[in-house]
Amino acid sequence: MRLYYTPGVCSLAPRIIACEAGLEIEYDKVDLKTQTTASGRDFVRINPKGYVPALALRSGDILTEVPVILEYLADQVPNSRLLPRLGSLERYRAKEWLDFTGAELHKGFDPLWSAPMPPKARQLAVLHLQRRFSYLDQCLRDRPYLAGQHFTVADAYCFTVLSWARFHRIDLSDHPAVTDYMARVAARPRVKQALEAEGLLAPV
Repeated sequence: MRLYYTPGVCSLAPRIIACEAGLEIEYDKVDLKTQTTASGRDFVRINPKGYVPALALRSGDILTEVPVILEYLADQVPNSRLLPRLGSLERYRAKEWLDFTGAELHKGFDPLWSAPMPPKARQLAVLHLQRRFSYLDQCLRDRPYLAGQHFTVADAYCFTVLSWARFHRIDLSDHPAVTDYMARVAARPRVKQALEAEGLLAPV
């Protein structure tokens, strides 16, 4: 398998899960401005949508969209507990968090990537995110991870998206359970491995 990625964006989540699951995956960095890969390929021919991640399977098929790729990777190593068993309520809870992260957090950050952005518009976008952070904070007060006691694909995605708050200078100090959660996930050895691989963490 080969993962097409760009450092620090949502494609970090599949890399985290690949590391957590111990999967052997090739990585090809994508320059989103030129739509070319480090290996010299035209990325639009790989994923006509023009954005990462994209996962090339051994069959030649291409999977796109973060939740789908995360679910596929986790299912390759079912004993990893990165996604509860098919048909269980726990699995639907994990997928519920995947959808929340994609629809409310990931999309909530979208306006902030537009530059220049009028101050009032930025204020409204940050306020929208802060409301979602408050909900997240309430949920994380009684559990270490989104879906309960175990780290899942939902945490890889949520951690990745929440990490953008620092880039956009959004203060999370009013959400202590969220900041504790971010520190907890960042301390996982495989998460550190993924961050270091993308140049987001200095080598130890």
